[in-house]
This record gives sequence, C-alpha cells and structure tokens, in this order.
Amino acid sequence: MPADTQQLTFFLEWIKHPLQMASVLPSGQPLARMMISAMPDEARCVIELGGGTGVITEALIRHGVSPSQLLVLEMNQTMHAVLRRRFPQAQVLCADARHVNELAQRTGVLAPAGADAILSSLGLLTMPPQWQHDIVSAALAVLRPGGVFVQYTYGLRSPLDEKVRQQLRLRCTRVGVVWRNLPPAQVFAYVREDG
Repeated sequence: MPADTQQLTFFLEWIKHPLQMASVLPSGQPLARMMISAMPDEARCVIELGGGTGVITEALIRHGVSPSQLLVLEMNQTMHAVLRRRFPQAQVLCADARHVNELAQRTGVLAPAGADAILSSLGLLTMPPQWQHDIVSAALAVLRPGGVFVQYTYGLRSPLDEKVRQQLRLRCTRVGVVWRNLPPAQVFAYVREDG
C-alpha cells in the first residue's frame, strides 16, 4: 500500500474517530525501525497493539518475524480490514487491547514461554490510568520473562502513568527520539523489574 494511501486512510479514520486515535498520521518507517531495535535480538513471537495501516507490521515481517508468530490487534474496523488484506498470513484481530492475554491464548500464536515482545502504537498518554493498567497488565500476562513492552509517544515523557508503572513493577528505558517522524516521537521500553 503506497505511503500516501496509508496516510489518507489513517487521516480519514481520525476524522471519524478522533478520540480513538493517537495521531492524525500513521507512524513512519524510521519510527518502526526504532521500535524494532528495542526488541530482544532473538524475538520471534511478537504482538502488535494498534496495527493502524501496517507500517510497523510490515517492518516486523521484513525484520524476520514470521507472520504465523505475529498477532496484530486493531480496534478500528476500517484499518482492521486494511491489515487483513495486507497481511493474510498474520493473525489480525479487530479487538480491544485490554483482552490481549485472552486473544493471544485463543489464537495459539504464542511461543511456549510467551511473547518475546509487544509493540504498542496505542495512545496510552491520553488514556486514564485504569485503562493503561488494564492494557499493560493484560500484555504482561502473555510476555515471557525478559520480554519487552515497547511504546512510542508524541509526548515529552513516558506515556505510562508513574503509579501504573510502579504497580506493575516496570523498569522504563527511553530508547530514543525519532525526529524524522511526523510528529517526532519518543520510544520507551518497559521490562518487569523481577524479569
């Protein structure tokens, strides 16, 4: 799908559902590369939250993640349909990320030890702390020990509420800033302090 078509699709969905979407434009390839750089080197089983038009999904597959070991959740029905057409071999579900643990188990995508990485494009920064807690705790339930939850934000700080981070015992690392994204984005990686 050409980049301009992706951007137009994303923008039109933002106009229809501005409170559900974190941005007016999809993430760019430099941002996708930085998100992937935060994954463990041996990451093979990956879950993506908020697949959008598939920029990060495509980058994951190019990176070597098998579509059969990739679960993509997208709540927007139009973008879900785009993802299903673009990535027919991946498990692409139109679903709420708060149920990622149940969905991952049901689809059978998970490796025996759990997902190696979860890459999120969700607008955590604008969500109430309880939603953040629900989403991230569901994600952690299917993340293997030593796995990483990667999130980007357009904000100036970590998008995960400090109390939520403490409740879930997560260590936060700022991976970097992607200036060549519109708008510029920061990438953060979260790992369990006991894992």
